[in-house]
Amino acid sequence: MRPPQTGAVPPGPHTAAELAALLELLRAQRPRIEAVTVGHGRDPASVAAAEAFADAWTGMGLHVLAVVDWPQEAASWLRQARRMVAGDPDAWVVAASGPGWAQMSRRLRHSTAWRPERTFGFAPVARSVAAAGPGTLLGLRGATADGEIWEAGRNLVTVRERRS
Repeated sequence: MRPPQTGAVPPGPHTAAELAALLELLRAQRPRIEAVTVGHGRDPASVAAAEAFADAWTGMGLHVLAVVDWPQEAASWLRQARRMVAGDPDAWVVAASGPGWAQMSRRLRHSTAWRPERTFGFAPVARSVAAAGPGTLLGLRGATADGEIWEAGRNLVTVRERRS
């Protein structure tokens, strides 16, 4: 049995501003996003954020094709990666942080047709950009706890203010 990974900070609860900005970001995309797959880590905050997003999304009459969770540690994350891309979603929404998402995103990038530029995340997702490796999450976007928008570059994250 491997020792637990150190340095992994569990995410805090999502905010109303974060959820609203994430929903707004997805609704503003062209072509229009209607069907998403929601992925999340197994920590309580990620589970709650994923559930809140799925409830809000379906409450707007849109579709959640699947909800996929993954552990912080796994042999390969291949089973979860395949479930994430099944059904050909218009986009992916992620609520996770730490080593689990970094590993999961690498598996998605190398083993599936997943596209980070069609992926949107809650604030803690941004903390995994450097750990995932150069370019793995390039183009992934999301919302900060304050409702601003962030975007993943090759190895860093930039934040831009929301336009009111």
